[in-house]
Amino acid sequence: MVPFDKLDQITRRFEFLEAKLGEGASPAEIAGLSREYAELKPVVAQIAAYRTALADLTEAEGWLSDPEMKALAEEELPRLKARLPEMEQALRLALLPRDAADARPAILEIRPGTGGEEAALFAADLARMYQRFAESRGWRFEVLESQQSDLGGLKEFTAHVQGAGVFAQLKYEAGTHRVQRVPETEAGGRIHTSAATVAVLPEAEEVDIDIPASDIRIDTMRASGAGGQHVNTTDSAVRITHIPTGIIVTSSEKSQHQNRAIAMQVLRARLYDLERDRAAQSRAADRKAQVGSGDRSERIRTYNFPQGRMTDHRINLTLYALPQIMQGDLGALIEALVAHDQAAKLAEMEA
Repeated sequence: MVPFDKLDQITRRFEFLEAKLGEGASPAEIAGLSREYAELKPVVAQIAAYRTALADLTEAEGWLSDPEMKALAEEELPRLKARLPEMEQALRLALLPRDAADARPAILEIRPGTGGEEAALFAADLARMYQRFAESRGWRFEVLESQQSDLGGLKEFTAHVQGAGVFAQLKYEAGTHRVQRVPETEAGGRIHTSAATVAVLPEAEEVDIDIPASDIRIDTMRASGAGGQHVNTTDSAVRITHIPTGIIVTSSEKSQHQNRAIAMQVLRARLYDLERDRAAQSRAADRKAQVGSGDRSERIRTYNFPQGRMTDHRINLTLYALPQIMQGDLGALIEALVAHDQAAKLAEMEA
């Protein structure tokens, strides 16, 4: 059953936001109020449609006692009753606790794991996969850091992804991705297993994370890597060390000024993710069991090239569509992960 007191609370909050924005909120308030208003607007529309359907059902049931309206009531009631369960389910999903970071852009980090050069090649495959997925969604995919290995793999890769619902969809990709295939470096045709890690961090704004100048050390150095007119010629690369946590961020793609901005952007995202992780652990000791926990030590997926299959171990889903998936066709997979996550949250909320 849908909690009507919760529906009333949401409607009252929406009306308050509407009035506040209408009378002219302060510049400091308007961004937050507008974001919350936009999030609540479709939910309030669903609530209104649900209440209208309930009123129509009550009215049709009243017609049963009227000889002139009884035939119409008997025709309308099955249709009205069939609609309600679907509307109730949609409302329950709309009422689930929202991740405040879902609407944010994301910082995507990919690094090779076990497997040497083959792991670096697989990391490059993952980077291309996510870039194609982002393009299919109409998102902006900006490479911030990319260090190639000798054979064209990736030693390190960082990208900034912007668009509607970026973090809400990409957050399920965080973890260890395992690949089983015959490496290009293998002359004997044997199948090897290697891995790459993916981190997906919600972008943090300066107001989210305050980083005092005394907490960081900034070093400049010669850029290194394959290609680029500044490589090994100028001290353009920047390394920022966050002293309290020991987190180190480097950027060597552009000018020194741009590298400082990029490195600070990534550092803020990592610190924001660290704070989110601490808060989540205090709420739930079994956080690692949750889909989308973001634990990079968790093996979440296996890509088996000889069999053309991908298996997501968190939801026991196997798809025999590996070529399409590696081309960025992740829609069905992410929809399944979102549905699994929603079902778990509904069960927890209704327990």
